Amino acid sequence: MARAALGWGTRDIARKSGVSPDTIARLERGEQLKSSTIDAIRRAFEAGGVEFIPENGGGPGVRLSSLSGGN
Repeated sequence: MARAALGWGTRDIARKSGVSPDTIARLERGEQLKSSTIDAIRRAFEAGGVEFIPENGGGPGVRLSSLSGGN
């Protein structure tokens, strides 16, 4: 959802987080990744303006921050 909200492809988030596009594909398939890899991807999304929101009865989610430039 975060990638779609920003309009980023797998190569975009891979480049911005310093991981391979294959790693992004593995994440999106639900495969297990190292916590350091997940942290790098999360930081890249947050730098792009995504806020991760906690579970609130409907499950966790994301939204664009009000300060987001989206790129």
